[in-house]
Amino acid sequence: MSLLSRAKKTAALCAATAAAAATALVAAPSAAAAPAPIVGGTTTTTTAYPFIMQITDASQNQFCGGTLVSPTKVVTAAHCMVGETTSSVRVVGGRTYRNGTNGTVSRVSRIWIHPSYTDATNGDDVAVLTLSTSMPYTTASYVTSSQTGVYAAGTTARILGWGTTSAGGSSSNQLRTATVPIVSNSSCASSYGSNFVAGDMVCAGYTSGGVDTCQGDSGGPLLIGGVLAGITSWGEGCATAGYPGVYTRLTTFSSLVTTQVNS
Repeated sequence: MSLLSRAKKTAALCAATAAAAATALVAAPSAAAAPAPIVGGTTTTTTAYPFIMQITDASQNQFCGGTLVSPTKVVTAAHCMVGETTSSVRVVGGRTYRNGTNGTVSRVSRIWIHPSYTDATNGDDVAVLTLSTSMPYTTASYVTSSQTGVYAAGTTARILGWGTTSAGGSSSNQLRTATVPIVSNSSCASSYGSNFVAGDMVCAGYTSGGVDTCQGDSGGPLLIGGVLAGITSWGEGCATAGYPGVYTRLTTFSSLVTTQVNS
């Protein structure tokens, strides 16, 4: 089984040496799989979802997503930030298209990565960025530690991102979205075995596959009832039957996130 995180920066850097291969290395250590922006979704805009942020390199090349939870705080995945510095990252809000020039671009003054994070498949895949420039966009609310009931199996969740739209395909220029059902812990454990850490992770997707997050979507939101409840983290391939997407279970980390948001 090839388990992968859903950042695409490392995959892009390795592309020159992996052009003949069907798989591409991604941000999580020793994780590999075929890249696939959101698979099976539809286009949308940052006007509809003003809290969705592009996380880019210093040249504004998007490689992950994030969610604005206060004017200067963005929640994303830890694996997106491994190896990054405050000078290497930018956050872009209000930009529907990856190749756009509109919106607000901010430098990052602080990167907080969960201190126990080692690999997306081990859990603790959460990070909070502090922005140097306040974003003038509506923020998202996020779950509290007591709202564990939001993950009931079958509940509809919304995913967002600029990731690739098909296995081995190119990233989407326009923001995309889709809905996926929450998967029970037992079903997710059947798919992923010991790599699924129920306390840290939640799965979402269809048994038949076809709709999923993929490379470039990492760090973006899993919304339940319009509230941030998860962070795009990892999975087996993209939209693969029997292997739902895996997301950071934000209720577990809500108090830690709040500490960072208030710092």
